[in-house]
This record gives sequence, structure tokens and C-alpha cells, in this order.
Amino acid sequence: MSDATLTDLYEVTMALSYVREGMVRPATFSCFVRDLPPDRGFLVAAGVETVLTHLEGFRVGQDDVEVFAETLQRPAKDLAPLLGMRFTGDVRAVPEGRVVLAGEPLLEITAPLPQAQLLESYVLNQLSHQTALASKCARCVLAAHGRPVVDFSLRRTHGTAVAHTVARLGAMAGFAGTSNVAAAHAEDLPAVGTMAHSYVEAFEDEEAAFTAFARCHPGPVTFLVDTYDTASGVAAAARVLTALGRGDGSAIRLDSGDLARLSRQARAMLDNAGLPQVRIVASGGLDEFAVHDLVTAGAPIDVFAVGTRVGVSADAPYLDSAYKLVAYDGRPVMELSAAKVSAPGRKQVFRRPGFLDVIGLADEAPPADSVPLLATLMRAGECYAPRDRLADARQRLTTDLAGLPGPARRIRSPQPVRAVVSHRLAVLTDRVRRRTEREMLAPFGAGA
Repeated sequence: MSDATLTDLYEVTMALSYVREGMVRPATFSCFVRDLPPDRGFLVAAGVETVLTHLEGFRVGQDDVEVFAETLQRPAKDLAPLLGMRFTGDVRAVPEGRVVLAGEPLLEITAPLPQAQLLESYVLNQLSHQTALASKCARCVLAAHGRPVVDFSLRRTHGTAVAHTVARLGAMAGFAGTSNVAAAHAEDLPAVGTMAHSYVEAFEDEEAAFTAFARCHPGPVTFLVDTYDTASGVAAAARVLTALGRGDGSAIRLDSGDLARLSRQARAMLDNAGLPQVRIVASGGLDEFAVHDLVTAGAPIDVFAVGTRVGVSADAPYLDSAYKLVAYDGRPVMELSAAKVSAPGRKQVFRRPGFLDVIGLADEAPPADSVPLLATLMRAGECYAPRDRLADARQRLTTDLAGLPGPARRIRSPQPVRAVVSHRLAVLTDRVRRRTEREMLAPFGAGA
């Protein structure tokens, strides 16, 4: 069984029907987010690289056919028309790291209809989830105002594979490191970490714990100081660092309580002990909202470690995303049902300065001073360009965030930028709507 079975059952039933009906002409599906979640002024495109990897290896084998047949409780021969199917289509997508707005296509697939249909669930899963996570990470970096942010999410993400994804997307957003050793190694990221409360509790007192830790680990160290009483923990850390001459590059970590007040107290104690170079790391349920509040309050925190709330995108764990058929066999189509209206035709997003984006048709001339966002990444099932690097995505995001209007960058009560529709797309949408409504009403006669 391969990853081809990572699909919803109705994708299989539709694909099989298409094949049996001979409906194998090219179809274009467009993936986009209808509306942004609350407290989001923008999104960050992500997941495209995972989708491309899936498409490169997509092939329905005999084992997959048997799984489909067993699931449908039908003989394997009934599903034989799907055997050997692989992806032979084209992919146009917004490269990872670019800021996108509501309604803008993240990706468009043009392929024989059964192929494009069978891929829907996987594409939506990866683009929706990773875009939500990348957007959360980017907002943490914005909230920190230049102070380092690190990823501590491994222990509470929804699975270890997701933890790796969070570490990668955090790095794309500008995180300074991750506690996830496997992800740090695989993605060539700085690995960061300190100690747990259990380590401190295993020793007779904090000073003994800190001394043993420093003895084991040469160079800069970070001591967790709030296992019992934060003030006594900071004092113990100061004594050990002074005695060992290990202040340069070292830090203390605060993991609970009133972080603004405690960080001020700790900063004063460290400075009075002659350790102004010792940094303060804060953790414990932080996300962009908490980081923003701490920075706004002037808390002397040097590094923010974010974990659970960011790793699961706690306040916005899903996106209102869609994967809609917009053309089949050269005929533009659209959905008219309430709250699910989709614009027809293959599209392009034209970005103008100030994020005055225009959503238009793929073949129309770009507006003045605009650049297209969707790039061709696969043709005829083969990657069309060299695969993206994490550093490239990070640079794109840095550039886009710098140009994003201030109200959209706000952490609290942001004001999203809205894309507009081109004249040609508006005309096509109206024409297809009228045609579709006529076809729907035709069976009921002229008086309907």
C-alpha cells in the first residue's frame, strides 16, 4: 500500500466513475482559503514542497487497488481501471514563504480529471495545515520585534511528523532554533535546549544541580530557575556562573508565573551580581499574543521559546480552505451553492506594491507594476524547476513581511488586506454564472 491511499473514499468513487465514463480530459482544480481566521491579517504559503514530493511519487499500485476494493467491499477487478495511475499533470503554485491573502489561489493543478480528483484530500491536508502553522510562526517573529524565537513544540504537537514540520516552518519564518534533535539534524538547524524541572529536583538543591550541569557541559549553559522559588533560583544560578566564570553566553530560563515581573526581578539580580551579559529566556505557554504583550510591557526577555500553542496553532488550528474544480476540458465551471461560490477558470495573482493584489485569469496581461505569484513548478508530472531551498523561502517571507501594510501585521486586531478581482475574471464569472443558471433551470421549462 502506498501514499496513494491517503485520500477520502469519495475521491476514489468519483475517480473510478470518471474513468469508466471516459471523462479523462484535463481539469483544473484551484486550492485557496476563502476567509482568514480571526486575528489574522495575512497567511504564509506553505506545504507546496510536500505536495510536490507526493506528486512525484504518486502511483496507484496493485496493493492500493486491493485496499480500495476492500474498503468499497467490491471485487478488485472492479477497481482495476485505477491501476497504474500516476500524476501526469501540471502544477502552478505560490512558492513557499510568500504572503498570501484570502481568496488567492495557493496552488492550481491541471491534470486528467481522475488524477486531479484523487489528489484533493492530500493537497488540502498539506496546504491547509502547513499554511496555518507557517502563519502562526511568522506572527511570533513579528511579535518578538527582533528578539530570537525558538521552537519547543515537539512534546505536544499532533504527532512527531508534525513536530518536524513545525520546526521547518519555524525556521522558514525566522526562528533561531529548535529543541527537536531529529528536525535540527535533517533541516540543518541550530538545536537548542536547557534542562527540565525534573533535573533540578533530582539533586539536593538548585546550586548542586546547576554545578553538575555546567560540569557536564562546557561552554555557555542555560539554567532553569523556577523549579521552587524564582528569586532563589536566580541567585543560585548567579553564584554558580560567577564561581565557574561561565557568564558569557549563558542564560537563565523562566518557565512560569508573571514573566514580565519575574524577568525584571531576574534582570536586576543578575546585573547586581555583575552578570549583565547573562540572557533571560522565557517559555511556558507562549504564543504571538503573549510575546507581543511581554515586548509591549518592556519585559527584559532576550529569547522567547514557543511550544504548544504555536505547534498546534491553538487559536486558529484550521483554515477555511477549498479545492474547487474551475475548468474541465476547456470549459470554465463554478459552484453556486451558498457560502461556497467559486470563481471559474485558471487564475493568476498579480501583486502590486502595497499588496494591492489582483486575482485575474492565468492568460491575461498583468496590471502595471505587478508581478505574478503563481509559478509553474511541475509540467507533465515532472518538476519544472529546481526544488526550493528553505533559505529561499525564508528570504521571500522576510521581504514580503517588510512590504505588508502595518495594520495587517498587527498581532491584535489586525486589518487584513483584500485582493480585488480583475475585470476579465469578473466578466467570466458573470457569464459562467448565467450559463450555469440557465442550464439548471432548463429542465423546468421557460416558466421556471
